Amino acid sequence: MVQPLQLIRDERSAMFQTVKPTKVFQEVVAQIEEAILAGRIEAGQTLPSERELKEMFQISRGTLREALRVLEQKGLIEIRLGVGGGSVVKSVDTGRVTESLGLLIRSQKVSLQHLAEFREGVEGSMAAQAAERRSAADIRRLKELLAEARVCVQTGRQRRDDFLEADKQIHLTIAATTQNPIYQSVLASIHENIHRYYDRFLSMKERELKENYQDLCNLVEAIDKGNADDARRLARAHVKRFNGYMQHRAHQELIGANPPFRRSAGAPKGDLKRKP
Repeated sequence: MVQPLQLIRDERSAMFQTVKPTKVFQEVVAQIEEAILAGRIEAGQTLPSERELKEMFQISRGTLREALRVLEQKGLIEIRLGVGGGSVVKSVDTGRVTESLGLLIRSQKVSLQHLAEFREGVEGSMAAQAAERRSAADIRRLKELLAEARVCVQTGRQRRDDFLEADKQIHLTIAATTQNPIYQSVLASIHENIHRYYDRFLSMKERELKENYQDLCNLVEAIDKGNADDARRLARAHVKRFNGYMQHRAHQELIGANPPFRRSAGAPKGDLKRKP
C-alpha cells in the first residue's frame, strides 16, 4: 500500500518555491524532478495534493496538471485515480534511456562507423572490467553459451539466427559480469536492436561464423584468466573487424544501387549510360 508523504505543511511549503511566471510550466517540472532525484521524496510516496501543490507553486490547476503529465511521461511519477490515488513517485531506472537508444539504433540514423566507434570504447572497457570482476558462476555461464554457439557453427549457416542469439547472450553476460547497471542497460539496448544492421550488412556465412565464434572463445578465455588488457584488446578488435565487413558490404550495396557510367558501343563521345 502506497504511503502518503509524511511531511507537515511547513515542511511541504519549504520543499517547493513560488515559480516565476515567465517559465511556470518548466520550473514546476524542474523543482519536483529535483526533489525526487535528490531523494527528498522517495519512491512509493505520494506528492502533496493538487490543492496543496497549487498553493505552494502559486499556479493554476491547468499548469500543474500539465507539469504532472510531463513528470509521468518521464517515468518519475504514476498518476493514480480514485480513493487513495494521487501522484505516486516511481523508482528511477534506466528503462527509458534504453528505449530511447533502441529507437535511435532501429531508425538506422546512426552510421555503421558511429556505432563501431561507440562499441569499441564501451565493449573494450566492459570486457576489461569483466576480467577484473568475474566470478566462477559468470565463467560457467559464458562457457555454457560458448557451447551453444559451437553447436550452431558446426551445424552451419541455417543456424545463423541461433548463433547470433548466443552471441548476444554472451555480450549481455559479460556486461552483467561488470556489475555496472549502466553497461548492462546500454549493451542490452544495442544488442536488442543491432540485428537490423546485421541482417542488412553481415552475411555470417561459414567463414564469418567460425571467425566470430573464435573471437568469442578468445575473449572469454581472457576474462576467465583475469587478463583485463587482453580482454579489452580482443573486444575492440572484434568490433573493428566485423564493422569492416559490414562497411564493405554497405559499400558494395551502394555501388549496386548507383553503378558507374560506361560508354555504349558505337555511341558518340558524351553518350553515357549506367552499367546494367
